[in-house]
Amino acid sequence: MKKNIAIIASFLIVFSISGCKKFTDITPRGSQIVETAQDYYELVSYPNRAYLISNFQYLVDDMWMKESNFIGITPNINTVHFSFNENIDRVSMITSSNFYERAYVYINRWNTIISSVDASKGDDNVKALAKAEAKALRAFDHFLLVNVYAKAYNPATAATDGGICIMDKYDLEAQPTKSTVAQVYDFIQKDIDEAIPYLQEKTLDPYHPSLAFAWALKAKIHLFKREIAQAKAACEKSLSYNNQIFDLVKYTTTQGGPTVTPIVAPNNPEVLSYMYMQGYNETNFGYTWLISPELRALFGTNDARFNMFFNTTSASFLDIGSNAAYYSIAYTRFFYPTVGLKTTEVYLMQAECLARENDLAGAMAVVNTLRQKRILSGTINLPVPATRKETMEIIINERRKEMVLGFNRFFDLKRLNTEPEYAKTVVRVYPVVNKTVPQQTYTLLPNSRLYVIPFPLNVLKKNPNLTLNTDEKLPF
Repeated sequence: MKKNIAIIASFLIVFSISGCKKFTDITPRGSQIVETAQDYYELVSYPNRAYLISNFQYLVDDMWMKESNFIGITPNINTVHFSFNENIDRVSMITSSNFYERAYVYINRWNTIISSVDASKGDDNVKALAKAEAKALRAFDHFLLVNVYAKAYNPATAATDGGICIMDKYDLEAQPTKSTVAQVYDFIQKDIDEAIPYLQEKTLDPYHPSLAFAWALKAKIHLFKREIAQAKAACEKSLSYNNQIFDLVKYTTTQGGPTVTPIVAPNNPEVLSYMYMQGYNETNFGYTWLISPELRALFGTNDARFNMFFNTTSASFLDIGSNAAYYSIAYTRFFYPTVGLKTTEVYLMQAECLARENDLAGAMAVVNTLRQKRILSGTINLPVPATRKETMEIIINERRKEMVLGFNRFFDLKRLNTEPEYAKTVVRVYPVVNKTVPQQTYTLLPNSRLYVIPFPLNVLKKNPNLTLNTDEKLPF
């Protein structure tokens, strides 16, 4: 059978799946037939790739909920997670998952390119580049899936912890089974290591993965595995290709901010990958997803990230007096990435690696490099703390402020909770404003089963080989 597949724009091919894949979702432009290496290379570019996190957005200390969306509401996945309720089996509440389905849609796209490009016409160098870029993005999507639907990587248990389905080929007849967390990470590392030698420093457009992106992803993979020396080296490589930090202080004080000088995607130089949580219009949804009083307090009063982008005064969107806030700048004024990778995360990963190696001065030098572009007044350069734990706390809090919204705080809580030194019990006192119902204290323990999101019910029903990674019960 001819391996090269022809895909005609007027025909959208949709495939049903068993458990771990949904459909290819490839819609070429015009009447073009995908048959050359260049065609496959162009298929890698996928604007508007999005990862909706609505099934797990409230399992963090950074997010908040308007009280009218909680009080008196029939329990749903959001209220269960916001109240940290372990007494309810969540499986029947997650009937489907846009996050899960879309991630495997993208993986199928990358697998199509990887499996078919070699048989296409054209330059072998373009074929190698297309395959490498697809592998880099396949690694990214598997990384997201394993960090949502499985336990965080723990060197002591990863070889036996249940993971996700690895989809490593374009095969419509596959009957996928679940791999362990360790196996998934091995696969991710192999993909990114095989991709890097063929990637480019400057890509055709910002939706193609660059060397800076690939090395940043490699750093994140090693960091999550606690392979600190490798993570630090990968950070340095990524920053050698792109070390730009967008200067929010200068932007605020001399350039007029977003109302005068819009910075839209893809014009933010610190962004390494243009992928989204909602789509190209990204944070226009921000008023519906509030940040918590705890996160607001971390920003303080002189942080350009908060002062420029967040609103605390609209009674339509938040409870006045709760000290919550919401992102209020339209995407046409400023693009603030939520789920991709950017240089500032690489700097903060580098700082964490230095702190873990007890180079506290080096770690704080990196943190202060970032703060000089973020803090408007007062203490900009923080002193070097006396202990590694204090230094790590500063770095972790900077990650919370710099990588706001999206899934990064969820991932960080999970991975740090595997280490007693950095584990956190999240405590939420709620409601704050409403005085007609009793205020309660809700607690999320570091080892809570809630941190592992159940596979969506529609997928579990299709694939009996896919078992839950929590102790919750199937409703069938």
